[in-house]
Amino acid sequence: MLKVIVAGAAGRMGRRIVHMIHQNPNTTLVGAFERADHPDVDRDAGLMAGVGELSVGIAPSLEAVQEQGEVLIDFTAPEATLAHMKEGVSRGLAMVIGTTAIKGEMLEELESLAQKTQCVFAPNMSVGVNVMFKVAEEMARILGSDFDMEILETHHRLKKDAPSGTAMRLARILAEAAGRDLEKVGVYERKGMIGQRTDEEIGIQTWRAGDITGEHTVMFGGIGERLELIHRAHNRDNFARGAVRAALWVVNQPKGLYDMQDVLGLR
Repeated sequence: MLKVIVAGAAGRMGRRIVHMIHQNPNTTLVGAFERADHPDVDRDAGLMAGVGELSVGIAPSLEAVQEQGEVLIDFTAPEATLAHMKEGVSRGLAMVIGTTAIKGEMLEELESLAQKTQCVFAPNMSVGVNVMFKVAEEMARILGSDFDMEILETHHRLKKDAPSGTAMRLARILAEAAGRDLEKVGVYERKGMIGQRTDEEIGIQTWRAGDITGEHTVMFGGIGERLELIHRAHNRDNFARGAVRAALWVVNQPKGLYDMQDVLGLR
């Protein structure tokens, strides 16, 4: 039975992860925590997740629970995730990280820390989305020179980062498959007299509305035809289920940084 700790256990994503850990016969929740000033500190994590009392109170820090677990699942915020990772690595915890918007120096630090433990880091842990990554790569390799490539991502109105981490991962996949530099060809806004679309550009556009969990569309537009690859998340359970699957997989791997393509055997 894999002993799991959940960061941000009172949040929307954290509660679904707790639910999926409880549902999986091979995992058990041994620790849950939030920031020290969170109003739900000391509440039972199971009651918060709607699965009944688990006798696992939400602690005010990772330090309070870290010795109880084998793997930490973290879908919080970049600064918090890095702090948790430093602490977790020092205690020998494996890591599953679904936090988005980690980039630049923080990403470099995460990649360095990951070499000291077993770590799965993915902007989207949905099984369907990761199959989408694989298919999009193949489509871009076949169609990229003759078809325009565009990405549209849609999320709920409360999402703070844009474009989504998933959209940016898709953009990098398309650019690499087509032999392009995303920094030079990525287009994130179109307004006014912008002129004709170039052959090389990859559009990445963002919509925000209501309570949409997450939708991603990759369009390959040719002359006289187009192909669209679409993933729609109906709720957060697919992300949580993928995170639990990643946790069960990563504890049996050598130290290093992995993603969901590794977990699903898609490499």
